Amino acid sequence: MAEKSRKAWLGVVALALMALLALLQYRLWWAGGGGGGSVAALQAQVDGQTRENQGLQQRNDALAAEVEDLKSGEAAVEERARSELGMIKPGETFYRVVEAKPQAPGPNAAAAVSAVQNGTAAGQDAADEQPSLEEQVDEPPTEVPPSAPEPHPMPAPVQH
Repeated sequence: MAEKSRKAWLGVVALALMALLALLQYRLWWAGGGGGGSVAALQAQVDGQTRENQGLQQRNDALAAEVEDLKSGEAAVEERARSELGMIKPGETFYRVVEAKPQAPGPNAAAAVSAVQNGTAAGQDAADEQPSLEEQVDEPPTEVPPSAPEPHPMPAPVQH
């Protein structure tokens, strides 16, 4: 009888060990405790961090090059003074190009376009009914664009 109870006991222990092994395998492969799903999520996080690091590295490289330019030469300082502060060298002439803003068509613009498309010209019968093209087109604006700011000369370099 002791032999039967011992076999039964070993059967119960073996069954418990099999259940424990199945539970651990389930947690490992399917429940996210190190399975494929968590590996894919971690890989996506690593890829995102790598892209961010590359962008930051490019920014750092550009800033380091700008610092080196500012430390080593006057060309970068001169370029910044010209572009950001509007400075010029003595003897140079400053020109500012201001582009005209497009104007909205006036109330007579549609009549002028239709007159040109219909071939109506001054001196014909339609000319008695409609004003001439010169009268139909709006006058250009009379406002003056703002003047350019006064250019400032470049400061003399300090020599030691």
